[in-house]
Amino acid sequence: MTDNDRPDERFTLASERTFLAWMRSSLALLAGGIAMIHLVPEFSTGWVRTTLGLILIGLAAAAALVGMRRWAQVEKDLRDGAPMPPPHELWLFAVTLTVVALGAALASLVAAL
Repeated sequence: MTDNDRPDERFTLASERTFLAWMRSSLALLAGGIAMIHLVPEFSTGWVRTTLGLILIGLAAAAALVGMRRWAQVEKDLRDGAPMPPPHELWLFAVTLTVVALGAALASLVAAL
């Protein structure tokens, strides 16, 4: 690869920062899932708490995998001069997080009544 063919380092570094944001999000979801299971015993019922915690832990794993896949695809597209990949998995991830948040809100409301 010649210097003229290389992508601008700013784009590569921006892609790496985005990847690191995915990893931070993954760690936050993991911490939230563990906390849900072990640190908030008064939240709703045991099975609801465990289910929400396991879903958060699953989303943590998904965030790490989606972030890695997206980073690799963006890096490849930058090198090839191709357009950026479509945000399909980003939409899926956002919708899933929204559903989990609404489920947690509903469980909180039911537990409060």
